[in-house]
Amino acid sequence: MKQPQRDLPLGQDVAYPTAYDPTLLFPIARAEARRQIGIQSGTLPFTGWDLWNAYEMSWLSSQGMPQIAMLRLTVGCQSPNIIESKSLKLYLNSFNQTAFASTEDMLETLRKDLSQAAGAQVEVALILPQDFAALQIKEFDGIDLDTQALTIDCYAPNADLLCLTPHPTGTSHIVHETLFSRLLKSNCPVTSQPDWACIKIDYSGPQIDRAGLLKYIVSFRMHNGFHEQCVETIFQDLMTRCKPLTLSVYARYTRRGGLDINPWRATPDMTAPTLERSARQ
Repeated sequence: MKQPQRDLPLGQDVAYPTAYDPTLLFPIARAEARRQIGIQSGTLPFTGWDLWNAYEMSWLSSQGMPQIAMLRLTVGCQSPNIIESKSLKLYLNSFNQTAFASTEDMLETLRKDLSQAAGAQVEVALILPQDFAALQIKEFDGIDLDTQALTIDCYAPNADLLCLTPHPTGTSHIVHETLFSRLLKSNCPVTSQPDWACIKIDYSGPQIDRAGLLKYIVSFRMHNGFHEQCVETIFQDLMTRCKPLTLSVYARYTRRGGLDINPWRATPDMTAPTLERSARQ
C-alpha cells in the first residue's frame, strides 16, 4: 500500500476519487522523527494514541441511498506508521459513491484498510446523525497559561526555555497541576500551512515554571512538523528538562480538510482524556 515518497499527495493537485480505492492511503513511518528526538526503536517512553475526527464521512447503502456520519479513528502510538492526512481525506472521499451491503460492512472495510496502512489495529466508530445533538463543545480545564503578560521573541522549538519554579527552601516543590494553552501553532512540513492547536499538560512532580512553559509552547510557531511529532517532542522535552513523576500531553488540533487530529502521549499511569471537542475544532 505504501507509495514512493514522490507520490505523497499532500501539497499536490490530485483528482478526487470517484470509487473506493484503498491504495490512496499513504503511510509515513514514525521511526525517523522519533530518532531525531532521542526515541530509539523498542520500548516507547510513553503510552497514548492519535484520535482522528472525520466530519465528511459518506457512503451509499445497498439501495444507493447516501449515508452520512462523523467518523472517529483511534490509532495507537505504538503503530509503526502515521497516515498522511490528505491521503486519508482522499481515501475517505472514495467511499462517497461506493455502495456497501451494510454499515458494518463499510466499517470493516475501513478497519482493515486503515490497520494495514498504520501497521497496527485501528479502532473505528461512527457518530450517527441522530447522535449529533448530544455532541458538546468543551474547553480544557485547568490553569490558563495564556493570561500571562510576557515578552516573547523565540519562534523555533527551544527546550532551554523549560525550567522549574524556584522554591524558597532550595528543594523541589512537588505539585500536581493541569495547565493549558491555546497558543500552540506549528506548520505542515510539506505545505507550510499553519496547524493550530490547544494543548493540555497534566503532570505531577517538581513545579514547572509557567512563563518558561508558555514561551516553549509558542516557540513551535514557525516549526515544521506533523501533529503527532510535535506532541512527542513536547513530551520528551518536558520529561528531560523538568523530570515530572507523571506527565500527560494532549493536543486538540483545529480541523483542516474535514479532519482534526488529536495526539495524546503520557506516562503509563495517567488516565486517557475524554473525547470532547474544543470550539475551534
